[in-house]
Amino acid sequence: MEFNWKKIELSDKDVIQGYYRRAKLQNCESTFANNYLWAPHYKIRYTIIEGMLAFLSDEERPCVSFPLGEGDLKKTMDTILTWFEERERPFKMNLVNPSQFALLEELYPDKFQIEYNRDYSDYVYESEKLLTLSGKRLHGKRNHINKFKETYPDWSYEAITGENTQECLEMAQEWRIRNGCDEDEAKDAEFCVTLKALKLREELELKGGLLRADGRVVAFTLGEPGSGDTFIVHIEKAFADVQGAYPMINQQFVEHEAAGYPYVNREEDTGAEGLRKAKLSYRPVMLLEKGIIRLK
Repeated sequence: MEFNWKKIELSDKDVIQGYYRRAKLQNCESTFANNYLWAPHYKIRYTIIEGMLAFLSDEERPCVSFPLGEGDLKKTMDTILTWFEERERPFKMNLVNPSQFALLEELYPDKFQIEYNRDYSDYVYESEKLLTLSGKRLHGKRNHINKFKETYPDWSYEAITGENTQECLEMAQEWRIRNGCDEDEAKDAEFCVTLKALKLREELELKGGLLRADGRVVAFTLGEPGSGDTFIVHIEKAFADVQGAYPMINQQFVEHEAAGYPYVNREEDTGAEGLRKAKLSYRPVMLLEKGIIRLK
């Protein structure tokens, strides 16, 4: 059995995004932009099986995504399982949420097992809370923002456009040097994705915002509407020595670009202790679990 696993091109945006739009998933991976930007790093390709969208990463050690679409899930899964069997590869499916696993349990009782990894759970917040930072628990965030405004009275927020993208690229290069991306493979991959996202912002229909202090760009962020009621923040960079830059760009981006979306997904922490502490400090309303499925 052969599938036409296709390299993801910009021209595939409408097809892939159409499946996501109908699925109405909240997780950060469920957008065309995310798939396209990370595809080279995870060797991601896609195909349509029985009218359902599926992704494959690394054909030598294959891992597939949960099929999306209005086709016959049982028939699609049987086809995928046969594909693994014929290649004598162990079945593996990633980014599976609890409701998707429940569907598979109904179709294949006691056939699969799932393992959730806390490091890859998405942090989802109420937009209003990120905007107002109301309540005692977020008092420290308000203080950081007030300190930023006091230190940089000439601060400004701007949407990223063709006119200021180059300044963001230059800031990103400086951020790379300061954060030792050359010595860290994961950081270097993220940096490559960041540059590509900035350069292809319009083609990928990403929304961007930057923060200026003393006339220079000290922070920027990129995100996009998800397929449901959630706005997804994919990238956020700020200079750590500019006190309050991170909470300030976070708040301003939600105010200017995520209006009308009840929830904001700020992605996972990948197990980084400092990042986990920072994401938890904003009091997420939920953590989106994503698991890996294997045969029992």
